[in-house]
Amino acid sequence: MDSGNAGYRVQREVIDEQRLKELSQRMDFSQTNTPFSHRLKKSLSCSVPRLKHSIIGFLPILSWLPRYSIWDYGMPDLISGISVGIMHLPQGMAYALLASLPPVFGLYTSLYPPLIYFIFGTSRHISVGTFTILSIMIGSVTERLAPDASFLIYNGTNVTEEVDIISRDFYRVQVAAAATVLGGLIQVVLGLVQFGFVGTYLSEPLVRGYTTAASAHAVVAQLKYILGVSPKRFNGPLSIVYTLADLFWLLPETHLPSLLVSVVSIVVLITAKEINNTFRQKLLVPIPVELCTIVVATVISFYTRLNASYTISVVGEIPSGLEPPRVPNASVFSDVVVDAFAMAIVGYAISISLGKTFGLKHGYKVESNQELVALGLSNTVGGFFQCFSVCSSMSRSLIQESTGGKTQIAGVVSGVIVLVTVLKLGSLFQELPKAVLSAIVFVNLKGMFKQYYDTVTLWRSSKIDLLIWLVTYVSTILFNLDMGLGASMGFALLTVIFRTQRPRYSLLGHLPGTELYLDMETHKEVREVPGITIFRSSATMYFANAELYLEALKKKSGLDIGKMLTYKRRQEAKQRRRERRAEQRARREAKRQKKALRAASQRSKNAVFSVEEEAGQLRERDEDTQREGEPGWRERENSTVFVMPSDGNHTWVYLKGTDPETSTLGSMSDLLDGDTTTMDSSSEDTLSRDLERVSLGSLGKWTWDIHSIILDLSTANFIDAVAIKTLRNIFHDFGEIDVDIYLAGCQALVVEQLERGGFFSDDITEGHVFATVHDAVMYCLKHRVAGTIHSYEDALDVSGTRL
Repeated sequence: MDSGNAGYRVQREVIDEQRLKELSQRMDFSQTNTPFSHRLKKSLSCSVPRLKHSIIGFLPILSWLPRYSIWDYGMPDLISGISVGIMHLPQGMAYALLASLPPVFGLYTSLYPPLIYFIFGTSRHISVGTFTILSIMIGSVTERLAPDASFLIYNGTNVTEEVDIISRDFYRVQVAAAATVLGGLIQVVLGLVQFGFVGTYLSEPLVRGYTTAASAHAVVAQLKYILGVSPKRFNGPLSIVYTLADLFWLLPETHLPSLLVSVVSIVVLITAKEINNTFRQKLLVPIPVELCTIVVATVISFYTRLNASYTISVVGEIPSGLEPPRVPNASVFSDVVVDAFAMAIVGYAISISLGKTFGLKHGYKVESNQELVALGLSNTVGGFFQCFSVCSSMSRSLIQESTGGKTQIAGVVSGVIVLVTVLKLGSLFQELPKAVLSAIVFVNLKGMFKQYYDTVTLWRSSKIDLLIWLVTYVSTILFNLDMGLGASMGFALLTVIFRTQRPRYSLLGHLPGTELYLDMETHKEVREVPGITIFRSSATMYFANAELYLEALKKKSGLDIGKMLTYKRRQEAKQRRRERRAEQRARREAKRQKKALRAASQRSKNAVFSVEEEAGQLRERDEDTQREGEPGWRERENSTVFVMPSDGNHTWVYLKGTDPETSTLGSMSDLLDGDTTTMDSSSEDTLSRDLERVSLGSLGKWTWDIHSIILDLSTANFIDAVAIKTLRNIFHDFGEIDVDIYLAGCQALVVEQLERGGFFSDDITEGHVFATVHDAVMYCLKHRVAGTIHSYEDALDVSGTRL
């Protein structure tokens, strides 16, 4: 070879699985080889550093509070906390209406959970408290278990249309607290068993489709306050459809003063928020638009007596002070367990995604499992104080981060603002119209309305993600929030299974000058290695796609192994039948020879005569054979003769004719090697040698130039029993047509599973498994074409490919 090309060659040892184990034995694997009992003992052992690490991990506040700098972080956290606290007040009361609870319980929910998260949380910028989606989910539970129809006031034997609001709200608070406590306990348990990855099953398209549908539920729930009507309560599937239909029939009864208050509030809020966004770079802190709106609305309502004069519904009495903790009603647990689990998963998914976003932006780590524990404790403790489910709010978190918040001290400051309001200022908001709170909810959903544009974005990027978004949205709209979440998660998992069942199968070629092997369809510069097919699947082979893997291998390699083996077995069966007929003819011929020898012994020793003289006798002998369906005597143009030599051995010599009609496979003339064969030689041995030479190629049915197939399993992260059986069948079937199979790129876990599954045997050894595709290619070229090509570089020179 040209020495100028030496720089392109890669000279190194070929590493298969056996060699890899030999190399691994030289390394220190004391940790992995440690017995399980020792590892268990070590994991359960306790030391001072380990105890300290565990305590700090469970109480993250101990890691940052001792190092807290008041001069650096004090003022930013104070300003941020006041800003967030001001937002807590209107949002807490407004979202309490979404949960079908008195507004004061929204203030409680904005007070206790942030204080608990301050101790156990790991994110420095998220604001924990009321959130639209969870408020809607709580509202669906409270209205289902405590409908108005169950609290109608009885007047003797008559039933009035009035509702016992006090009893209804008291029971709804119990239901909400029970669902919150149960959801919090679920989160704590999941966090303690390191189940924080559960949030990863909620993909971004699923979450965005779910929140968009939930915002539609929120809008429908607020229409009754905006329009000032009282529609019927519907629960279960299609409840939103029934509610919209009822609202449509109630449109003529719209309360115009409530509608006017709602429209004015919406216009003011949208205008003020746009001004805030326009001048946000010039403002030290954002203008508290929502707080200003409820203050002005409360003042106007108080002095104009909107409730008394125009029957506009107002918040009503807000008790001053704090409620003592109460044990939740455990009898409700069985009725809310499904809803509690749904709220636990959704709340965690929203919080962890927002927390990791801020953590990545500001360079700190947010622990998934600890976040699950922190959120669970916030819900559990809050449930004892009549709070409903909480998670992080995007709007408040953005305010906390944009106003310079550095730590969760800002959450404590916001809690103090809410506490002062509950203790001293709560009674001032008794005249606040509920239509204003509904307008606040409506305007805050503007960001979720923009998520409808996701359909356009996903159409361009991923049709499957778009399908997940649409299925999630439709199922949540039609089946409500709990069943919609379950249906959407199930569908999302089905898409994963579908994509693993239909992966991309490709043939790899070599990239000259490297050890890389790339898809030949997408990379035009790669070259096929002569005589070798390199096959790769983009997904793990397992029970759901093992059969498809085999079919794709047949298609890509061009070898329909099923048809080839079927044809080969049929030909072998035909040959066995021919062999049996040949044996029968040989036995009959032996009998004839004996008779001929006895007749010849009575004649002259050196006599030579023509067979035609005995033709009549031979035809008579063959008549019986012809009746049995066997070929008998045939006339030949060149008068085949038998010669009796003079050596006294009385051996007949058969002189082969050249009749082309007798040259078919299986005829006697084709079963003879030369022009002459002694009649006492082994006809069976001659036939067997010819049968051994018959193959698919010699039969002319198929021709191929592949001697090796390499299966690239670098994408496989596990392998199951069905896949092992499929691989074993591939080795066996392709081996029957003299094509070798090799595995490459297997991870250590996959090799271990192959060993446990009994894959390796005397025929399939670890020598068939290679560390890389390049090692397998070098091995194939050095061993399968060793007679004509003496090195891998020579093989590549012959094919025009050079490393």
